[in-house]
Amino acid sequence: MNTLLQLQCSTPAENMLKTIVSPITEKKKGWCSCGCTECDDPTVPHDYFEAVLDYINDMLMGEEDDLLNKSSMYHDCSALQATEKSFYDVLAQKQPTLPSVVKPVVVSLKGKKNWQPPECGGYQEEKSKKQLAIGSCEEELLQTEIVTMIDNLLLCPGSKEVGLHDELACCPFDKPASSFVVEKQRRKRTNPGKEIVDLKSLLTQCAQAVSSNNKLGVETLLKKIRSHSSPYGDSDERLAHYFANALEARFTGAGNDLYTNLASSKINAADIVKAYQVYVSTCPFKKMSNIYANKMIGNLVRGSPKLHIIDFGILYGFQWPCLIQGLSARPGGPPSVRITGIDFPQPGFRPAERVEETGLRLADYCKRFNVPFEYHAIAKQWDSVTLEDLVIKDDEILVVNCLYRLRNVFDESVLGAIDCPRESVLKLIKSIKPDLFIHGVVNGNYNAPFFLTRFREAYFNFSVLFDMFEAALHREDEERLLFEKEVIGREVINVIACEGTRRIERPETYKQWQVRNERAGFKAVPMNRDIMKEVKAKVKIGFHKDFMVDDDGDWMVQGWKGRVIYAISSWKIA
Repeated sequence: MNTLLQLQCSTPAENMLKTIVSPITEKKKGWCSCGCTECDDPTVPHDYFEAVLDYINDMLMGEEDDLLNKSSMYHDCSALQATEKSFYDVLAQKQPTLPSVVKPVVVSLKGKKNWQPPECGGYQEEKSKKQLAIGSCEEELLQTEIVTMIDNLLLCPGSKEVGLHDELACCPFDKPASSFVVEKQRRKRTNPGKEIVDLKSLLTQCAQAVSSNNKLGVETLLKKIRSHSSPYGDSDERLAHYFANALEARFTGAGNDLYTNLASSKINAADIVKAYQVYVSTCPFKKMSNIYANKMIGNLVRGSPKLHIIDFGILYGFQWPCLIQGLSARPGGPPSVRITGIDFPQPGFRPAERVEETGLRLADYCKRFNVPFEYHAIAKQWDSVTLEDLVIKDDEILVVNCLYRLRNVFDESVLGAIDCPRESVLKLIKSIKPDLFIHGVVNGNYNAPFFLTRFREAYFNFSVLFDMFEAALHREDEERLLFEKEVIGREVINVIACEGTRRIERPETYKQWQVRNERAGFKAVPMNRDIMKEVKAKVKIGFHKDFMVDDDGDWMVQGWKGRVIYAISSWKIA
């Protein structure tokens, strides 16, 4: 199903624009082009998450009637995408209408000697003073609580207005690494009277018993595992708890039903916002991936009048407001931006509803920043998208973007090598002949068709995630508990207890994707050292010392304690 939305922004009169936003002239310490924090460089890039504040607030303010009654539902994709969908379901349900009168932002370029393509450039628009119309005092209080949580998530502490140079000093995601170490030492307490067991060994034995259909062995081992595991314990105990649930579901044949029930479970709106906050404030992965991708696009489109982005897995478009705002600050004016948003169809009578609503929100954002915009929504299985669906034009800079979602497209083990959907998608991307193909992958090796092999790899992979949260968050943190249960726990169920087309978590290593991409006719673009330098500096200063970001060949890899969890790279036609 295809939907086309066109938006052409005209330039308002200069005297009218001057009344909207005053130029920002105060220079503050921030990131310079060399990645340090000591320079007062007016060309520093804006923090990624600060730029989407207005985008999120508009979704919240424009659809408050449904907010309090909206329950979040997970859908069949990765843990992070599932969390994002729940987050946005909290903020928006009804299709927003574009206002007939738009007040665009005035961007001051005074003092900017050299424009650098930002991951999220430009200045923050003055917040419009909107009043919430909520029927009761209780609803208003809850609404205010949710707004406050979103402000805490996306704004710098103590300030609602964020200038271009405020990024490092007050980023709400950046917690000094030393404090994490102190917290971990404080939490690392032992219970002298507690029996010490090897939970990994017990789980492995239980998986073997499940594989051989040994009912007595499964029951005995599960009983022992459950007596030493808990969703409230340390990282090993939490991991064992969720893996025990998955093993039991697989053995009883209830994996598909349990996974579906978890997908349809209702979660309080305020709680899911908090859970999302935990992830993005603890882990740099999402933030740094978008910085990399948007800067690569910014470098490519420098001076070009037209940009077309084909986004496989656009979801709610969370990546693009910052790029739009950054392009609006370009000397000489922004390029015309066209986005083709592709995602899997939703069940029901409106399979393209979510993708269409994403386009409307992005269109509204482009109007405010005076960026010419066109949006094309496609809701199909990705391997059924055709070149004709994409409406390629020769006079545009063409970028294909796909971050961490191709793992949800079936591989050869499901439909065979001839009709492999993953290969079909890569062939389609090659036929598009993009100027740049940005490809982000979840680095996992737990896609083996053999259960025991997949179990061992999955245990290793998910143990890293639980260890990561253990080092950064209190065990009593309610948002951590919610994220582990509703996001990680659900993904474990899918990997361990589901098979065939019901198993949608099918990651491969970035080296396997390297082979796939090269076989499909792509060649890697050399790593941009300036971007790598900036990302490394941000992770080092703002996050736990055990988070890592490095380059391996032409891939930017991110992980924890040397274990690569995410990887991203750029490609061109060979």
